[in-house]
Amino acid sequence: MSGFDDPFGENPFADPAIQQATRVTPNMNQSLEDYNPFEQENKPQLKLNAGTTAAVVQPLSQNAATVTAQSTTILITTEELQRRQDELDRKAAELDRREQQLQGNVPQLNNWPPLPDNFCVKPCFYQDFNLEIPPEFQNLVKHLYYTWMFYTMTMVVNIIGGLILLLHTGEFTTFGLAIFYAMLSTPASYICWFRPAYKAFRNDSSFNFMVFFFVYFFQTVLTVFQSIGVPDTGYCGFIVAISQFNSSAVGIIVGLLLLCIAFCFATTAAANIMMITKIHSIYRSTGASMAKAQHEFATEFMRNQHIQQAASSAVNTAINSQINTSRY
Repeated sequence: MSGFDDPFGENPFADPAIQQATRVTPNMNQSLEDYNPFEQENKPQLKLNAGTTAAVVQPLSQNAATVTAQSTTILITTEELQRRQDELDRKAAELDRREQQLQGNVPQLNNWPPLPDNFCVKPCFYQDFNLEIPPEFQNLVKHLYYTWMFYTMTMVVNIIGGLILLLHTGEFTTFGLAIFYAMLSTPASYICWFRPAYKAFRNDSSFNFMVFFFVYFFQTVLTVFQSIGVPDTGYCGFIVAISQFNSSAVGIIVGLLLLCIAFCFATTAAANIMMITKIHSIYRSTGASMAKAQHEFATEFMRNQHIQQAASSAVNTAINSQINTSRY
């Protein structure tokens, strides 16, 4: 007799209720294994509001939104990295070009003044602050260049002031001299004091520093005189501007316009004083002196190719003359 034999001759597993429970249990186990509690949350649910026919779509679950945000973040990051890589490539190409220019492999073409290619006048100078000026002096040289640009614009505005005086009072002197001074001072100021300062910081040249200080001192004195505005000198300074004020509305307007030009001259004079003071303090801190400037001038003078050719030609002429004299 087996252990499951009922002494009364009945089999307990033959009961219909037991057999039904036996069939349902595997299905329940399978359902529990396949059940995903996040499945219903990830699916948008469509519900109808009571009393209306509008459909409302439930938003995605928090997990799905997180995945979407991460994908967007990865996409933005990739684009940013690509942009930075392109920028680094451009900078590397620019540095390589500048290195080749410094080594003399690539000729430096003049780029100032920035004129069109088909213009009748070509650029006369090469100017690149980032390449030729040491990093610690780049901002200072740029500010000096901006000072020159502001002074040039002031001289152009001074022509307009002279034209206003011509129309208002019939005086032609200020207008004519303003045109002459603008045409003369614009290239002269660039060549005589900005270029020496540029070359001084580029080459650490005491001689160019001396040239800059000498010319820029008179430039500063000139801008102070221009801001004063003595009549019939070609400058619309304070004296000329104040003299135009009268009881009429036109006189007041003309006086205010000329007063703005006088303030531009005064601003230029103040900028010149600040720049020459700052550059002089930097120059003195480097230990430069007049003796060093004289030595540089003598060295550069003798290195000049035209000077060497002239000296060589003079020596050859003197020797030939001496030989011819000795023959006779």
